[in-house]
Amino acid sequence: MAGHSQFKNIMHRKGKQDAMRAKLFAKLAREITVAAKIGQADPAFNPRLRLAIQAARAENMPKDNIERAVKKAQGGDAENYDEVRYEGYGPGGVALIVEALTDNRNRTASEIRSYFTKSGGNLAETGAVSFMFQRIGLVEYDPKVASEEAMLEAAIEAGASDVSSTEDGHEIICAAEDLAETAKALEAKFGPPRKATLAWRPQNSIAVDDESGEKLIRLVDTLEDNDDVQKVYANFEISDALLAKMEG
Repeated sequence: MAGHSQFKNIMHRKGKQDAMRAKLFAKLAREITVAAKIGQADPAFNPRLRLAIQAARAENMPKDNIERAVKKAQGGDAENYDEVRYEGYGPGGVALIVEALTDNRNRTASEIRSYFTKSGGNLAETGAVSFMFQRIGLVEYDPKVASEEAMLEAAIEAGASDVSSTEDGHEIICAAEDLAETAKALEAKFGPPRKATLAWRPQNSIAVDDESGEKLIRLVDTLEDNDDVQKVYANFEISDALLAKMEG
């Protein structure tokens, strides 16, 4: 059960939040509005909305912004967004999954395809790479919230399937369909998590050389910079030295 997980959501690389805060808030607000529109506006009765609000709070999104995003859905004048998943291959044969909320499928598909092509990769059909990933529920807590043993015990009781505790924090993984209940049980014990979301975890990661790594990081950055893209997942590993160089 316990053990180090190599899963990382590239969207949350260190230092990136500050540079993209306004864009990040816009994406979080879009998810809140969509969640409130397709379900009840009360997060107590809408698990997706509850998780969306938790994600916004974890990024220190102002309360007024959150309330405005919910009211936008209630007002009936919110745009109609489609949830779309794009899959493809980047440099070095790395598999990528891109999740988007878009009000224009043709525009978004054209943009995503061009990003892949310019990077030397190619956009594939839905389902082409997702079999290499596992759909999971992911809950994260700061390391100071609990000891490794205490978090492991609580996670087991909450129905989690895997726990990884490092100096960066506690990463709790559960079945996708159990995310709301697992997050709720852990929140009752430790307070709100810094993240609670559905995610794609690669079953195996590919080590790439620095040249491919640089191209992949640029591709991910370009994808994340698109207003319609919510999250990006990939199954590659790069050296810490290259990551530091690209972020420096």
